Amino acid sequence: MRIDDFGELSGEITIFGGPYSNIQALDALLNTARGTLICTGDLVAYCGAPNAVIERIRSSDVSVLAGNCEKQLAANALDCGCGFEDGTTCDLLSAAWYSYANTQVDADARDWMGRLPDIITFSQRGRKTALLHGGVTDVARFLWSASPEQDFLEELDALNILCGDVDVVIAGHSGIAFEREIAGVRWINAGVIGMPPHDGTPQTEFLRISDSGAYRFERLYYDVDAAIRDMENAGLVQGYHDALRTGIWPSEDVLPQDLKR
Repeated sequence: MRIDDFGELSGEITIFGGPYSNIQALDALLNTARGTLICTGDLVAYCGAPNAVIERIRSSDVSVLAGNCEKQLAANALDCGCGFEDGTTCDLLSAAWYSYANTQVDADARDWMGRLPDIITFSQRGRKTALLHGGVTDVARFLWSASPEQDFLEELDALNILCGDVDVVIAGHSGIAFEREIAGVRWINAGVIGMPPHDGTPQTEFLRISDSGAYRFERLYYDVDAAIRDMENAGLVQGYHDALRTGIWPSEDVLPQDLKR
C-alpha cells in the first residue's frame, strides 16, 4: 500500500471526490478551487468524458488518490470493483458505464493510475489528516453517515497501523458528503463532484478547508446540460444521465435505509 505524506500544509485546501468522467463539473471545480487540490479518486465513472477528465487532471496540479475505478482500470479488470450484488440495479447499471470507460482509457493512463497512492497524509495547524478512498480494509467500502460506528472503528484501527494516530480522516467513494465524530477522530466524506448527492438538486459537493483550519462543504454549479449531452453521445442513457438533472440516483440499492428517499 502506497502512502504519500505531504508534510505540513498552509493556505487553503480543496478536496473533492469522483469527477466520474464529468468534464464540465471538473472544469467548474478547477475554476473555483484555491490552494492545495486533492482528489479522493474515481476520476472515471458514470459520465461521458473519461479521457477529457484524465487529461485535465494530469495537466493540472491536482494530487489524486487511487480509487477503485483507477485500480480496476490499471489492472485491466472487467468491472468497477464496487462489489455490488449480482443482478442488482447498481450492478447492472455499472456494467454499461464501466464497459464504455474500459474502451476509452489507454495504456498510458492505466499505467499512471497504477502508480497513484492509496493514502495521503498531511498536517495542518497541529492536526494530522489522512485521506483515503473508501476504506483501508477495502478501497470500495461504502461508509455512510448512517453506517454503524463499528465499521468506522475497523477502518481507524487499520489506518492507525499504517499511519499512526490521526485527528481527521477525509474519504470519498460513497458519493454523499457527511461528517461524524468517531472515537475522537473527525471523519469527513468530501462528497463527489461528478454526480449529485441524491438530494433532488443537480448541484454537487466538495470540501474546502480554510487557512485557519475551518471545514465547510460547498455546492458546485456546472453546465449540467453539456454533461448530459456527453453521456447521450456516448450511449450512456441507462439512468444516470437523468440523475444529473433531477438529482436523484436511478437506484438506491447501495444505500442504507435511513438515506433512501
